[in-house]
Amino acid sequence: MQQEPIVIVSGLPRSGTSMMMKILEAGGLEVLTDNIRTADEDNPKGYYEFERVKKVSEDKEWMPDAMGKVVKIISALLKDLPDNYQYKIIFMRRKMEEILASQKQMLIRRGEPTDTVSDDKMTAVFEDHLVKVEKFMAAKPNFDVIYVSYNDVLVNPLENIKNVNAFLDNRLDETKMSSVIDKSLHRQRR
Repeated sequence: MQQEPIVIVSGLPRSGTSMMMKILEAGGLEVLTDNIRTADEDNPKGYYEFERVKKVSEDKEWMPDAMGKVVKIISALLKDLPDNYQYKIIFMRRKMEEILASQKQMLIRRGEPTDTVSDDKMTAVFEDHLVKVEKFMAAKPNFDVIYVSYNDVLVNPLENIKNVNAFLDNRLDETKMSSVIDKSLHRQRR
């Protein structure tokens, strides 16, 4: 009997993963979250995180509970997922300069330094990481991946929602999905 896949929303930090989690939840997909990290000025609609994901390399006990649900996992942790599950991955992309600006704004709000690594260096690191992650995912037979542009979701929400819903076997409510897209949260425009 085929097991139900685990739906994963992934991408770089600040790439729109929380927005996609909210969209999927509104559409009717059950989310796996612990609500430990609560909404704040950087993510006013919530982070949709599940802390145990951060230790997936050593803690996989939660994974059976994730089947048929959606969980957010940053791209750097995808390599730690076990091979004995099927994954449907919605991988978020966003303009790099917006990701960097969003991260910088978050650091400023936290009172942390923003000048430890230059934007050019961080761009090179992130772009190299994305190339490696995309090659890794393409080589995994248990990974089914769709790439979604955060920027395009805001411009063409209905088309992107239709594509995501088709990727998930057309089981979600597209009207409800589109109702939660909040363009006012696109604050780091470039």
